[in-house]
Amino acid sequence: MASTVQHPVHHPVHPLTVGFDLDMTLVDSRPGIAAAYRVLVAETGVPIDIDLVVSRLGPPLEVELAHWFPAAEVPAAADLYRAAYPDHAIAPSTALAGARESVAAVRALGGRAIVVTAKNEPHAKLHLAYLGIDPDTVIGSLWAEAKGEALREQGAQVYVGDHTGDVRGARVAGALSLGVTTGPCDAAELRTAGADVVLEDLTGFPAWLAAFEADRAA
Repeated sequence: MASTVQHPVHHPVHPLTVGFDLDMTLVDSRPGIAAAYRVLVAETGVPIDIDLVVSRLGPPLEVELAHWFPAAEVPAAADLYRAAYPDHAIAPSTALAGARESVAAVRALGGRAIVVTAKNEPHAKLHLAYLGIDPDTVIGSLWAEAKGEALREQGAQVYVGDHTGDVRGARVAGALSLGVTTGPCDAAELRTAGADVVLEDLTGFPAWLAAFEADRAA
């Protein structure tokens, strides 16, 4: 009897895997982060310019806290901030335009959507669950080049982020770097850092991805 197995034609050797940054790529976490910092200010009495803090999101929490606290006090301040985070930072934060659709677009093409972020994993997962964004994998507490190592391990062909540190991570992974200008870095900064593609926001990502995958499968 003839075999009924259908063999795919021109199927990519490596399944599509797309990595996304979290803060200011998928999630506008500025209102939530500001709320957590207000708690930190109230608990420590240390004056922090919260507007400045939320204008430059991307690097790890400890890097930001080092601007406001002596080095020896940064770990304790980070613990206070993280303790306040679940109750104060999740509800005020919102999904950025196109975020849900972009993750869904990866899935619709049979791919894996992963989140690789400097934020700690439990808090990243709280944001995603609250907003109804459901990636296949979440990897936290990684920044810049360290993101690249995780992306390479996951086989990501594309990494989407809003910061020059995300571009550096994509470079380390050998992945295409797609920048969005929803965070602190404008298009010129992202391109200068080496971004291959720059979009204004994620609303254009599903169409871009469809064309990218069609080229890959050709």
